[in-house]
Amino acid sequence: METPPELVVHDEVGACPYLSEQVARTPLRVPIRSLTPAEFERRLDEGNRRQGRLLYRTECPSCVACEPIRLLVDEFVPGRTQRRVQRRGAEVFSVEMGAPTLSRERLALYNRHKRGRNLMRDDGVLGADGYHAFLVDTCCQTFEIRYRIEGRLAGLAVVDRGERSLSAVYTYFDPALEHLSPGVFSILTQIDLCRSWGLSYLYLGLYVAECPRMVYKSAYLPHERRIDGHWTRFDREP
Repeated sequence: METPPELVVHDEVGACPYLSEQVARTPLRVPIRSLTPAEFERRLDEGNRRQGRLLYRTECPSCVACEPIRLLVDEFVPGRTQRRVQRRGAEVFSVEMGAPTLSRERLALYNRHKRGRNLMRDDGVLGADGYHAFLVDTCCQTFEIRYRIEGRLAGLAVVDRGERSLSAVYTYFDPALEHLSPGVFSILTQIDLCRSWGLSYLYLGLYVAECPRMVYKSAYLPHERRIDGHWTRFDREP
């Protein structure tokens, strides 16, 4: 049994959010108390992800396409394009960190991001309660990184901290700034944080080779992907 114990609050088979021809099963579990960094680290190492207070790990009946992925921070060397994005972002964005918070500014930017990048689901815009449950409520140590331009919120990343790693939960930004590659800049910012705090890994969520919006993660090298219960190293893109 996990320590602390976890309660399964949802377990159904449904449509896969990544591959249209597949079905998905991701049981949702809630720990009975907040997790210490060491407890959360163990769950990351086992392939878990977090959404609000809930933890999940894919257990799909006929598909193993989802592979948890983590970047090896000490060995990562940015490529030419990544270096250019980081230089340009450093000139444009001011970076702040703090506790996850709900505000009208955050909620409006989140929904603008979803609309502008065609990520809006059938349930429509996210309300204040949904935002709080998704990006503010947590079962571990969590913080947000705010990216501002002349005081205006231009992007935000929600990040979890484990004993040896950071885990990127969700990043959103003004779609009008896509030419600045805010998502790439945010990952590079989190890599720098890992290094400054002496952490070994940056978890990037799930890698799905056949899902176009997920394959960008393979460009961060070297990385490891959890396949058949084991972390496998990749030094080149597949």
